[in-house]
Amino acid sequence: MKKMFALMLSVLMVACLFAGCGSNDAANDLNTVEAGKLIMSTNAAFPPYEMVADDGSFEGIDVEIAGAIAEKLGLELVVDDMDFNAALLAVQEGKSDMVMAGVSVTPDRELVMNFSDSYATGVQVVIVKEGSDVTMDNLGDQMIGTQAATTGYIYASSTPEDGGYGEDHVIAYDNGASAVQALMNGQVDCVIIDSAPAQEYVAANPGLTILEGTWVEEEYAIGLNKENTALLEAVNNALAELTADGTVQSIIDKYISAE
Repeated sequence: MKKMFALMLSVLMVACLFAGCGSNDAANDLNTVEAGKLIMSTNAAFPPYEMVADDGSFEGIDVEIAGAIAEKLGLELVVDDMDFNAALLAVQEGKSDMVMAGVSVTPDRELVMNFSDSYATGVQVVIVKEGSDVTMDNLGDQMIGTQAATTGYIYASSTPEDGGYGEDHVIAYDNGASAVQALMNGQVDCVIIDSAPAQEYVAANPGLTILEGTWVEEEYAIGLNKENTALLEAVNNALAELTADGTVQSIIDKYISAE
């Protein structure tokens, strides 16, 4: 009888293993906003990191990396699109589990949220109209467009003593597309934005070009709520595995040419 009971118990354990019983328990331990889901707040107007596809779904580097992380954790990815500042606040207020929107790590942001290990390098550049007399050296004399709440806005609007150009020289827009449209309309002289979306915007808007050189270089990471250290550890572990097996790089290469 004891042998029969032990055999039945073994069968049940194997069945549970294949059914994913343990993974469900592990997922529940992550204290996500909604059980079984990984909610990612983002601003889906930042190609090629996040954008809205023709069918209304979300796509891009961040979306695919987030999807791969969610799969590793046994969770369903839910993408919540909003403006950039709201996406940052959603994590801080416990309305989303993480924020991915080409988010750069800064000391001020580290005070209000945790950050995963970096998964990509962000290079900010300057977009101008072709034939413009704007240069990297005279940006302080121009009217600059940026996306609100981004490091581009924060750095550019800082005082000259802190390396910026002053608030009077910077206009913040809801997203990069609006800033670029303002440049096309002559409302600003240039736009400071990350290199990858800059290339997308220039390709889509004839008459624009990118100044030679880098304005600033930063690291992208995933922002998480300060209180949820279990999720931070799980995300970092998943990210490490996805980096080691080449998944992260293959996703980046899919959207950004090595050239």
